[in-house]
Amino acid sequence: MTTNSRLTHLPAPAGVLPGNGYTQVVTGPGRLVVISGQVAADEHGTLVGEGDPGAQARQVFENLRRCLAAAGATFDDVVKLTYFLTDVAHLPAIRAARDEFVDVTRPPASSAVQVVALFKPEYLLEIEAFALVGGSDA
Repeated sequence: MTTNSRLTHLPAPAGVLPGNGYTQVVTGPGRLVVISGQVAADEHGTLVGEGDPGAQARQVFENLRRCLAAAGATFDDVVKLTYFLTDVAHLPAIRAARDEFVDVTRPPASSAVQVVALFKPEYLLEIEAFALVGGSDA
């Protein structure tokens, strides 16, 4: 178990296999912030990184960073990420991009789902985030 100033990370509760690059349970006090699924579009709606899962993931995480900031949050506040991938083979490139934004010693809880398609075929992934902001160590 690890904690930052507010969140508790339980990598593997008793009887549960530890995750590789994610935490099984993250809990803490605070205001819930829910970020809709983000894709690799810039502020003008232009696709960033066509055909390149790593470049798309970096743009997605940058979009998530901006959304979190708008809510007064950072990636340190993220308790859950959900990945929607058109090909699970892209996961290593996506994890590498994630590691540029997320503290890998205390990763959030995560789920990855391979989907048939996203809303446009050129998008390779979509990621949503849940964060807890504020609160105290009660």
